[in-house]
Amino acid sequence: MKLTLGSASPRRLEILRQANIVPDKITPADIDEKPKVRELPLHYCERIALEKANSICINENEIILTADTTVAVGRRILGKPNNAEEAIKFLKLLSGRRHKVITTIAARNINAIRKKSVITEVRFNRLSMSDINCYIESEEWKGKAGGYAIQGLGAEFIPWISGSYSGVVGLPIAQTIILLKSMGWK
Repeated sequence: MKLTLGSASPRRLEILRQANIVPDKITPADIDEKPKVRELPLHYCERIALEKANSICINENEIILTADTTVAVGRRILGKPNNAEEAIKFLKLLSGRRHKVITTIAARNINAIRKKSVITEVRFNRLSMSDINCYIESEEWKGKAGGYAIQGLGAEFIPWISGSYSGVVGLPIAQTIILLKSMGWK
């Protein structure tokens, strides 16, 4: 079986490579990722991962792997901030509290599609405006769900997690391997 990664995320590709998995090709999905009105974070994340998987054409003997990562504060979805002002709002909201990072992975072959959601609880330290402004200036927040990167400078904000570190980065590798094997990948 050939593996196609349906993601443009360099972090997902790096996580796969760390597990000695090299996709045969990379075909990013092109879908509308806007949440629906009153859509809950878990449902949103699952819907997006499945829509990504279904949007990519596949051949026989091919598996498509897609994922979506969402930061949730209660019922509120924090996607990728559109600008620095929105990133500041996200960081202020996350400051001093716990939140959930949901990553749903989806795998599809010619016969079936399967998904698995992994939820990790993350605690943030209290952030000063100086902390937030320095982080914003780093521009690391760009393209990151919730406006931070646990694998980068954002790690200094996080004293504790419960769950999958690689899931917070964007791809829970242990669950991904199990899902791929269940789809016939070796």
